[in-house]
Amino acid sequence: MAKVAKVIELVGSSEKGWEDAVNIALKEAAQTLHGISGVEVVKWTAKVKDGKITQYKATVKVAFGVES
Repeated sequence: MAKVAKVIELVGSSEKGWEDAVNIALKEAAQTLHGISGVEVVKWTAKVKDGKITQYKATVKVAFGVES
């Protein structure tokens, strides 16, 4: 039997770091999505003020199984 996965793209943000931004996006997705099977980091970005990073952003793709 073939299985199908759906992939959505999310952006998480954090003042602590990129890894935290990824975890925030994943945690938020897990509140409404069931069967998350993977995450792919697509892009790292950040906001900068006075030469320092003030907000880290991670664009991620989250994969989860489609229920029939």
